[in-house]
Amino acid sequence: MYLRWAERHRFHTEIVDQQEGEQAGLKSVTVEINGRGAYGWLRAERGVHRLVRISPFDAQKRRQTTFALVEVLPEVDDEVAEIELNWDEIRVDTFRSQGAGGQHVNKTDSAVRLTHLPTGIVAQSQNERSQTQNRETAIKVLKARLLELALEEKEAELRRLKGEHVEAGWGNQIRSYVLHPYQMVKDLRTGHETSNTGAVLDGDLDAFMQAELERVATDTPVAAGGEVA
Repeated sequence: MYLRWAERHRFHTEIVDQQEGEQAGLKSVTVEINGRGAYGWLRAERGVHRLVRISPFDAQKRRQTTFALVEVLPEVDDEVAEIELNWDEIRVDTFRSQGAGGQHVNKTDSAVRLTHLPTGIVAQSQNERSQTQNRETAIKVLKARLLELALEEKEAELRRLKGEHVEAGWGNQIRSYVLHPYQMVKDLRTGHETSNTGAVLDGDLDAFMQAELERVATDTPVAAGGEVA
């Protein structure tokens, strides 16, 4: 869905890491999307997405509910001073790439996994041909995740200081994609919905993103002079 959305906007995409599911499908995928405004749009997609469908793996054709967590991280330039890696706190593991295709797959320990010990944050890359390239890519992902953590901690502190109350519960689910017994995609934050599920799963997400970005902008305090505080 997101690859097709990026294609619609003529953004460049690259699969950095992909882990197959134990029985079928995908366990996790990390995709790098490059394009003007890509992060600004995609940040509206962060959260838990719920899919309701008839399972293609169930001989009895029973309805199945599955969940996917979407994380959106900004790319961190090498010049960003806020994120400095302390290699005494990072465990570096190398292993053989998994997956089909490529002469380099399963022959050398080219894949790299970085574990930030204080936070437990993990970043890995296995789709490049050399260990050096995979290491550089994993470093970029780790920096991005550490930056995201720092931003989240800062936002949490601001919410605490402002006295805002955050409801505990299943509110982390931001959108439902229902393919059975009826066709409906509905965003639980904005109320935006459509019955054209095929178009949404084919990357037609702009209306959902726009609605969420407008909701966030409306909820943000405005300072004197009309500028966002």
